[in-house]
Amino acid sequence: MKLIIASNNSHKVSEIKSILAGKFSEMLSLSDAGICHETIEDGATFLDNALKKAREICSISGIATLADDSGLCVNSLGGAPGVYSARYSGEDATSEKNNTLLLKNLNGKSDRTAYFLCCIALVYPDGREVTAEGRVYGEITSDYRGSHGFGYDPIFQVKDDTRTLAELSDEEKNAISHRGNALKNLLEKI
Repeated sequence: MKLIIASNNSHKVSEIKSILAGKFSEMLSLSDAGICHETIEDGATFLDNALKKAREICSISGIATLADDSGLCVNSLGGAPGVYSARYSGEDATSEKNNTLLLKNLNGKSDRTAYFLCCIALVYPDGREVTAEGRVYGEITSDYRGSHGFGYDPIFQVKDDTRTLAELSDEEKNAISHRGNALKNLLEKI
């Protein structure tokens, strides 16, 4: 079965393709499928946004579509940045700006525990929908460590490990990441 991954984020598409390797006959990014569409992520939850993206792209393409929405939730910040993780520092957000703002907002806070949450939605042209979620727990460091990964990975130290997500190999990260866990949970349902 052919699958469209409803994302323009090359890091995310690569992670998903790696984790789902061999599960679909062909996996296409939006650009691979020739689809130029940007879903407005205005849902109140990660699941709302994942479902909205998957439904829109499935409707446009007529092909089974997988979408995710994920982000970082910091306990002492009331779950922020949450659904605003990608644009935490504003409309012109970059990973560097987001990380800088997060570290500033955590300055002086003793509780730096956090988790990444990923919600996955798989929508089929016949209307079937399968959803799953995954998490990875840890804490926010005070410095950047590692050169792998993207986003908040260099400042997120994995629980029960001394390394950040950016210090893990791709294989190690995919085995424990929120997206990896969500995809494993999804595969058990399909």
